[in-house]
Order: sequence, then structure tokens, then C-alpha cells
Amino acid sequence: MSTKPTEVTAIPAAPPAVAEAHFAAEFSFETDCWDVHDGLRKGPDFVLLDVRSPTLFAMGHIPGAINLPHGKIVESKLMDWPKQTLFVTYCAGPHCNGAARGALRLARLGRPVKMMAGGVSGWLDEGFELDRTMAEVPSV
Repeated sequence: MSTKPTEVTAIPAAPPAVAEAHFAAEFSFETDCWDVHDGLRKGPDFVLLDVRSPTLFAMGHIPGAINLPHGKIVESKLMDWPKQTLFVTYCAGPHCNGAARGALRLARLGRPVKMMAGGVSGWLDEGFELDRTMAEVPSV
């Protein structure tokens, strides 16, 4: 092992207790594609929101998702769900901030929310299928 620090070791790692708190907190804000897939299969205890445009949603979305573009997330669109309902937002993938925008809007409305890390890209990377039917798009 080299004695000269690399970019990885130039800044020391956080103490284990600080790292534990940080990584534990991340799970309060995010979930992943595998856990969403499993949750949908078991009978979801959350509402999965595809926050992309209706056009992109129609081209392919996660089965069971509801299309509600992040810019249209307002209280009147959420009336069908009790206040304690957990929403999980997703968008195209890590290169897109739509899921974060949607999560922020939901949080500002006092709704529990998590983002699905990876979005559609992550979903496909896991080997899961998209619903590509162009039938009537479920939206709010």
C-alpha cells in the first residue's frame, strides 16, 4: 500500500458513529428500485409517483405508478390519500432532479415522502420491466 495519500484518503473518513448516523439518515429519504419492486409485489403500502411528463410516462413507466408531474403536485391532487400516506417519487434517473423536486413539493405539503434512487434507469439496470402500453395513462 502506498504511503502517499490519494484523493480517497486525503480527507479522513468520518468517525464510525458519525458515518452510522449519516448512512442511517439516508434511508429516511431514499429507497431503491429493488425495495420498490418488492413492495409493489407484496401489495404496496406506499404510492409510487412518476413525476415525469405524461408523454414520457406513456412511453414506459413502472407498473403500478401514478403519473403526477412534479410541477403539478398540489394539495388538491392528493385529496384521495390520507395525510399519512407515504409517497415515493421517481423520474428518469440519476441525471434528472425531477424526483427531488417532487419530493420537495410533497414535503412542503406535509406529506411523508421518499425518492427512489436510480429512477427509470436504475429500474431497468435491475432487470425489471416497464409498462409500455400506450393505453389510458393513470394520472391524478
